Amino acid sequence: MNSKLFDTSCLGVVVLKNRFVRSATWEGMACDDGSCTPDLVDVISELAKGEVGLIVSSHTFVSPEGQAGLRQLAIYDDRFIPGLSEMAKAAHDGGSRIVLQLAHAGVQADTSLTKLQAVGPSSLSGTSGPIGRAMTPDEIERTTEAFVAAARRTQAAGFDGVQIHAAHGYLLSQFLSPYFNRRTDDFGGNLENRSRVLLNILERTKAACGRTFPVLIKLNSEDFIDGGLTVEEMLQIAGMLEQSGIDGIEMSGGSMDAASKFKPVRRGGLPTEDREVYYREAAKRFQATIGVPLILVGGIRSYTVAEKLIEEGIADYISLSRPFIREPNLVARWKSGDTEKSACGSCNMCFVPIVKGEGMYCVAERRQREKEKSL
Repeated sequence: MNSKLFDTSCLGVVVLKNRFVRSATWEGMACDDGSCTPDLVDVISELAKGEVGLIVSSHTFVSPEGQAGLRQLAIYDDRFIPGLSEMAKAAHDGGSRIVLQLAHAGVQADTSLTKLQAVGPSSLSGTSGPIGRAMTPDEIERTTEAFVAAARRTQAAGFDGVQIHAAHGYLLSQFLSPYFNRRTDDFGGNLENRSRVLLNILERTKAACGRTFPVLIKLNSEDFIDGGLTVEEMLQIAGMLEQSGIDGIEMSGGSMDAASKFKPVRRGGLPTEDREVYYREAAKRFQATIGVPLILVGGIRSYTVAEKLIEEGIADYISLSRPFIREPNLVARWKSGDTEKSACGSCNMCFVPIVKGEGMYCVAERRQREKEKSL
């Protein structure tokens, strides 16, 4: 198909065969200890067969106390490298490139799983008392090193790069946000201080893995919380990341915190094209001031919408998550000429089996298949 969506491009030194990106998600398909499973490898293999140019795999925790959910992938120890290598191989065998998302849940950690106290930039007030506690400077240093060590393991496993998760109200997003970060030391207060941990992780990762090893960031456009991160602050952070050598920024938004007006994964169908693209205006402002490639995620469901975003320079890459749960072959379908809108209805039912420990799948699609079999 003759479309800019299928142009070859470079993200850092990595050559991509098209401009489609699979945005990372919590698949809930790892072993209980966080090890990779054949089921996770199969997910990557199907995405690669479906012609996804870049796969961002698995919300992966870098330190035991940073686990966010059940059967989440882990990378805090060398023992995880062999399984992760199978994921990287599955992507490469199918002709895709793959990076691993590195994350720490901060005060959003699931303490029932970790059996450890949740930590973050500051303690937050909850309905039954404080949530987590403020990290000491030594703990911040150890966590910074945990991210860098995780990046080295990712490189050893054969991945093409890493993505540092600094969105959605997880630890690094908490440090960036004045809503979550109430510190008065060198890691709180003004934006430069709040960005210090993230920039340190980026700079040390580049030093440890080599300047050409691609490092991407997932960043909120804004928190959608009163007193939270704003678009103006996001643009300033993006500028600092650009100066520090970031290779690409994936723009998202919102938080799972109750105060957030919009969650990162919004429910509800998108019946018309004008209702797609949650962060369009923030993306326009980004492109006007920042020279780093922009990967745009959030509410993109139609081929024509994706094509216009690229043609009009609003985004450099189109990132999808739930549509690929419903249709891992979506890019291949669109490339074949069948440009019907994604079948994903944004119902969020795919999270139900994940929470139950059954792993990720599209509930709506499975119900449809079962109904067709019964006819």
